[in-house]
Amino acid sequence: MKLYSQNTIKEIKNKHNFKMTKSLGQNFLADKNIIDKIIEETFIEEDDLVIEIGPGIGVLTAEAAQYARKVIAIELDKELLPILDYTLSEYDNIEIINEDILKTNLRNIIENAKKEDPVLKGVKIIGNLPYYITTPIIMKILEENIPANSITIMMQKEVADRIKAHPNTKAYGTLSIAVQYYCNVCQIATVPKEVFVPVPKVDSAVLRLEIRDEKPVELLEENMFFLCVKKGFSKRRKTLLNCMVGLGGMNKEEIRTLLTEIDIDPIRRAETLMMDEFATLANHMKRGMK
Repeated sequence: MKLYSQNTIKEIKNKHNFKMTKSLGQNFLADKNIIDKIIEETFIEEDDLVIEIGPGIGVLTAEAAQYARKVIAIELDKELLPILDYTLSEYDNIEIINEDILKTNLRNIIENAKKEDPVLKGVKIIGNLPYYITTPIIMKILEENIPANSITIMMQKEVADRIKAHPNTKAYGTLSIAVQYYCNVCQIATVPKEVFVPVPKVDSAVLRLEIRDEKPVELLEENMFFLCVKKGFSKRRKTLLNCMVGLGGMNKEEIRTLLTEIDIDPIRRAETLMMDEFATLANHMKRGMK
């Protein structure tokens, strides 16, 4: 069954009387080349566990199941469950879980799967994420230190641009630093909106986020690092000096002195700082807290 065919998608919708739910961001991928690219660039091995977020009608699920030892797909919409039973009936290595990914204990799911099948080794996360919750899903996985090797996901192109952005660019910001702190970011493909059913309003992109074994900077405290980043980008047009006032209980002159001591010009803006400069700032801020 060619699940990526627009005709097939329409037939399945009609057969099961299924209606797309706009609030769930349901847009089904209908391009075999993009599907193949996602699977290829996920580097799935025969003893891998693949976790898929939002399988839809099972397009990526079916492809991943041909390479992985096991696929666990997490789908929120219970109306899709009978469709997935139908489209994935030929596979015996797929498990569907009807849950909200933001409320799902992924660590438990992975641990239980490996207990049931000790042969499972690597963990790869894939998905075509709903645009409106892309960032919360990514940050949930990263902040909870889910034991996965990588996350290969489709998302709104604008969000992908922000994630992979570098300093001194308009897209560079809190999200760029947060994801790049946890991951190496690789762009896999740009995906035109016309290859989805229904057609969304914007283009998409696929990124592979390779979760780091070691973080790129040394920190005294992660919370202070992310506070500095968030505070720095809170008012993009203002200088770092003005943005940082009050953080760590420091007044403007104390912030000026600290920035000068670590060779960061107080009139620079956050978008010009490299990650290691934010790390230096955070470490000195932590040491100087009142």
